[in-house]
Amino acid sequence: MILAAGFGTRLLPHSALRPKALFPVLNKPLLLATIDRLRRAGFDHIIVNAHHLRRQIGGALAGLPGVTVIEESDILGTGGGLRGALPLLRPEPLLVSNGDIYHLIDFADIYEQHCRAAVPVTMVMHDFPRFNKVSVTAGRVAAFDGPKEHGKLAFTGLHVIEPEMLRDIEVGVFSSIIDHYRQLRRQGVAIRCHDVTGIFWSDMGTEADYLALHAGLLRREIPCWPELGLPEGRQLIDRRAAIAETCRLDGWLAIGAAEISGDAVLARAVVWDGVTIDSGLWRDRLIARSPQKEGP
Repeated sequence: MILAAGFGTRLLPHSALRPKALFPVLNKPLLLATIDRLRRAGFDHIIVNAHHLRRQIGGALAGLPGVTVIEESDILGTGGGLRGALPLLRPEPLLVSNGDIYHLIDFADIYEQHCRAAVPVTMVMHDFPRFNKVSVTAGRVAAFDGPKEHGKLAFTGLHVIEPEMLRDIEVGVFSSIIDHYRQLRRQGVAIRCHDVTGIFWSDMGTEADYLALHAGLLRREIPCWPELGLPEGRQLIDRRAAIAETCRLDGWLAIGAAEISGDAVLARAVVWDGVTIDSGLWRDRLIARSPQKEGP
């Protein structure tokens, strides 16, 4: 299951235009690339929940074989969203992924290791100082949300859970899966830690994170998913883009089906489909909508 219902508030105003899971990475919506990647790993039954701009997600995934979209009229959170999907689950472990992460973690490996370990829950963790909050002891989660200190790890947003572990979550009510995991720990349920420290991971949580991901991919500093593909150079320009000869394009760029004319200069930027630019210097930024005439 891919969790894609969130508001993406740290990415406003861009996330008011499209849900974060549909933000393009190298001109392809991340959600579609994630689904392709899951399929390559052997997963053939994929559920996606949606709330914020949910019709966009439903439209993007319509007709995809093996993919079911749950549109939530009320935001249910990570716990409530998973509980709502319970009737659709098969009697086998459920792999869960946040819809806004780009990473090189092996989906099949974490799933297979969970199955071999014969535990109710596996959380995929790593040493990521910016988010380190979870105490781990002897390969098991000991506590959540403690003060940052040496020895704590961060949750990647990937986990594997046995479906019966979701039954105690209240149906139709907003809740956090982490709160549920806290409760399971208090009940003595073992939560296994699968440590993937050192494997690339990004949550695209801010515009700076989103741009850094593109910079790393186009400079060949971050390995690229084969589901995305890379241009030969550092500039990816959609074949539908209309770019005047008077424009200047510098550094790495990812440009969708946009129209760029006049004396516009772009450098180290991501430009979404439908944008029209006719002047100005556009550097180190995401351009998600056409600028007003007064300029950047």
